[in-house]
Parts: sequence; structure tokens; C-alpha cells
Amino acid sequence: MKIYFVLLATITTFIVLAACQPSGISENEIVVANPIPPENPTDNIEPLLTATLTPQSTNTPQQKPPGGADREFTTDFSITSIDFSEILSGGPSRDGIPAILKPKFVDINEADSWLMPQEPVVQVLVNNEAKAYPIQILMWHEIVNDEIGGVPVLVTFCPLCNTAIAFERTVNGRAFDFGTTGRLRFSNLIMYDRQTETWWQQAEGKGIVGKLTGTQLVFVPAAIISWEEFKNANPNGLVLSKDTGFLRNYGSNPYVGYDDVNRPPFLYQGPETPDKLLPVARVLAVEIEEEAVAYPYELLSEVNVVNDTVGGKEIAVFWSTGTASALDTLQIADGRDVGTAISYSRLLNGSVLTFKYDGQNIVDDETGSTWDVLGKAISGELAGKQLEQVVSVNHFWFSWVAFKPETRVYQQ
Repeated sequence: MKIYFVLLATITTFIVLAACQPSGISENEIVVANPIPPENPTDNIEPLLTATLTPQSTNTPQQKPPGGADREFTTDFSITSIDFSEILSGGPSRDGIPAILKPKFVDINEADSWLMPQEPVVQVLVNNEAKAYPIQILMWHEIVNDEIGGVPVLVTFCPLCNTAIAFERTVNGRAFDFGTTGRLRFSNLIMYDRQTETWWQQAEGKGIVGKLTGTQLVFVPAAIISWEEFKNANPNGLVLSKDTGFLRNYGSNPYVGYDDVNRPPFLYQGPETPDKLLPVARVLAVEIEEEAVAYPYELLSEVNVVNDTVGGKEIAVFWSTGTASALDTLQIADGRDVGTAISYSRLLNGSVLTFKYDGQNIVDDETGSTWDVLGKAISGELAGKQLEQVVSVNHFWFSWVAFKPETRVYQQ
């Protein structure tokens, strides 16, 4: 029988260190643990990209703030788009899971001394600058406030949902700094910004409580890939350093066995999960023009490539072996191979390509060129060409469908 969450004694040690750990602390007894002081205001940062705003909404009658929240935050809890009964304590309180505010980076050679080839990292590319954020670090911090290619970027990871999502963190012309609230909704990380203390849902990138309720952060394409894939594709790339200013057991997984498809999700209180897939089934989720589609990893591992149309846009999903699960074994690098899945636009040079798997490689019908999982043609007529990455997110099925119940599940 697989051992879940290591051992009870180990979890007790991890509770204020790791993300969203179980706790005996009730919501009415939350105390701020090792709060991180706010950074200096960023009013003078030149605006580069601005979030899309939608009208704020207010629930009536006014709800009482979630347990203990009014003692930790100056958030305007009278403005919200959700029912506070959906919010649960994840254990640690505000900043108990410390976001990285001033990340340091190392080069490929240095990172190669402590990252294993199959280890999962989050790849983010902006304006020709490539950075890798190892899951072994994100597991313990969940949020990195960074700048990539001159753009203020927020890189996030919620272990309980397996969601690695990047956003532009410029809001109303101002670069915001984000931290963890210590709360969950539908088992998903709730973040907050230090400038207005609005609460944000990680899965949607949307303000849900406070002054900026209804504000939508702009998504930045990101993908969970293996370290080997990243370093081979980006020899000049940068890698988030383990020199974070915090003492953590980087490389270990405090959620041993969490992604066993036969077990129920943890700390989940939300809509009933449709039985189209098992709750903890891995999916790659794509949403374009309000059409949402989930591509099950189980299917992708059989077909390797999918051609589809979502929101009127022709896309392809590529899958390959070689990336370890971060939520399987005690050491992340030893996790079982769950593969890599990334989505791309099929439009290249004004033409729509159709892809297939020939038993060894992904090729396009139109030119017979061969493509790697990172969307680059590696041989043939189109060698060197790069497909445009479409925003897509790794999710567990229960997590995605809780927020997008109208989702279509792709079937071959």
C-alpha cells in the first residue's frame, strides 16, 4: 500500500513550510506565522502590460470575512464575487508559505549539478528570454515575483491542483507583488497582492475579494517540462536558484502519493466532479474565446498528438515521455514518468498544419517536417521554425472542472 503524505510526524514539520498542508488549526484560530513585510511600493515602475478590467461585484447581504482574515489583511471584504463559505484554511496563514520576492538565478551548468534530467521545471519564455523554475523550489514557495524579458511576471504553482501558471503582474500600470493568503478555494491557491491586498484565484488569475475583484490578470504561456528538455532547448537559459533566503528541503515532495488517480483530492470542498474522468486524472486545459477543453494525459500518452479547434482557433497538443511527476515519490526526481503536454497554434506562415505521430516522431502532413514537444521543427522543410505556444495549464480534472464546469473533454 502506497504511503500518502509521507508520515504524520513529517507533515507536522512541513505544515508551515510547504504549501496547503493539513492542519489542526481551525479557521477561527489562525495566527500570522512569520509574516513577510511588504516590499516598497512600485508606483514608479514603467507600465508595460496592463490587466483587463471587468466590473466589480458585491455580494448582499455583506458576508463576514473568512475566519481570521480581517486580523491579517486590510482587504475590503465587502467587495467580492464569491461566497466565503467556499474558502478554506490551508493550514499556514498569510505568508506562512513565503513567496519569492527577489529571485536569484544560476546558469545551466550550475543548475545541472542538482537537477536530474527527468525533473519537472516550469518553462517561461518572454521576449526571447527563457527561464526555468524547478518544481522542487516552487513546491515550497508557490509564488515567484520576477521579471522576464523586461516584463514583470508572476510564476505560480499550486501543488494540490498541479497547476503551474504564469501571469503578467502589471495591474493598472503598476507592477504588483504577490504573496500567499494561506487559503484555498476548490483546493486551489488564493493569492493576494501587497499593493491593494486584493485576493486572487490562481486557477483563473482573477481578483475574487477586495478592491480589484473582477480584474483579470493576463496569462503568460508556461509549461511543465523536464530539465533535460529545457537545458537542451535553452543553453543560455536561466534557472531559479535554491538560494532563496529560506531553509527548505528542496528536492523532496511532502505530498507523497498525492497524484494517485485512485485517491480523492485533498482539502476539496466544491462542486461535485463530473464522472467523465477520475477526479485526480491529469489534463491539459485550454480555454480560447470562452470555449474550454480538457485533454486527458491518459489519452495523450496513447496518441502523442492531437489536432483540434478551440474557440475558432486551430491548435495542436503535443505529448512526449520523459518528465517525472512532482507529487509521486518522496524525492521529486524519482517520480514516475507522466510526460510533457503543451499546446500550440497550428497556423504557421499563413497555413494551417496537420500533425500526426508516425510511431517515432511528430510530423506534419503538409511538409513531412519532424517536430519536438517544444513545438520546434527539428528536421525537414520547416527545420528551425517555431510554433506559437497557446496558453494551456496542467490541472487535475477536479480542479479545472470546478472552475469551468462547461468544459469539453477531448475524445479521439
